[in-house]
Amino acid sequence: MSTLDHLTALGRYQPPAPARELTAFSADGARISVEVHGPEGAPAVVLAHGWTCSVAFWAAQIRDLSERFRVIAYDQRGHGGSPLHAPVGTQQLADDLEAVLAATLAPGEKAVIAGHSMGGMTIMAAAGRPGFREHAAAVLLCSTGASALVPESTVLPIRRGAVRTWLTGQILGSPLPIGRRPTGFSRKVLKYGTMGAASTPQMVEACARVVHACPTKARHAWSHVLSTLELTEGARLLDLPTEVLVGTADRLTPPVHARNLAQEIPNCLRVTELPGLGHMTPIEAPDVVTDRIRALAAAHLADGAAADARTGNTEGTDRTGTTGTTKESAA
Repeated sequence: MSTLDHLTALGRYQPPAPARELTAFSADGARISVEVHGPEGAPAVVLAHGWTCSVAFWAAQIRDLSERFRVIAYDQRGHGGSPLHAPVGTQQLADDLEAVLAATLAPGEKAVIAGHSMGGMTIMAAAGRPGFREHAAAVLLCSTGASALVPESTVLPIRRGAVRTWLTGQILGSPLPIGRRPTGFSRKVLKYGTMGAASTPQMVEACARVVHACPTKARHAWSHVLSTLELTEGARLLDLPTEVLVGTADRLTPPVHARNLAQEIPNCLRVTELPGLGHMTPIEAPDVVTDRIRALAAAHLADGAAADARTGNTEGTDRTGTTGTTKESAA
């Protein structure tokens, strides 16, 4: 197999075809593209992706979970199949999530909701909303933070301070296009900035395809929202059973954010730090993320335990049940 063939063989990261697709309409009329995978009537899992990503980012989780769960994944506005609709901000993140929940779940139906990066921020933005509280049973936050994203970023290997903050903001908020197709150089830059050193070419390629597909206008618009993010109060309102997961080599949302969240979230079950992993944990550690979602479903959805048992999964239901930081291998 040639190097090119190896890179383009996405395997488990190839986005699967949905069982059905629909459009949810947000409070301001924004059209939100939604995919539903798995059997109708099965216990529900909702996936919210991060900045510059799309539903495709969750391919590995969708493949594994949709055997026994109804997996609902949507494109944030401006990403994937959801057109960019102004304005953009944390209020719109919460509006869009509430619209997806209302469009896909029966009144009062509960789901485990998992968010990566900006998807986790979406959950915190929605934490006090009636529509979110009606449907959320438990939460998984992957590689995310509530505030001070740019000052805490370690993308630039220089001392923390005003200079690093300004330079990081200029890089992350650049309006320059990056091209629709990954290149050898862009893959190297992406791996350095967002992934751990041990990430495989297949993982890097999967991330690169997703990130390069994000329109420049959407990437730029949302970068301004993230640079001024303040969702600490949202974290304090997130009183559902919540797990937090982060890679120790995450340069975009370093472990300090996960530790801060553990102090703010009233019902934080535990924080897991995955040694050597970067920001793209659902791709870098797909089995860990999937198992955490399964475990939350088994513990907090009325029919989640039965669905989990049918998968033959037992490892995923083993939880500490206590707040604290856990070091764990991603193998």
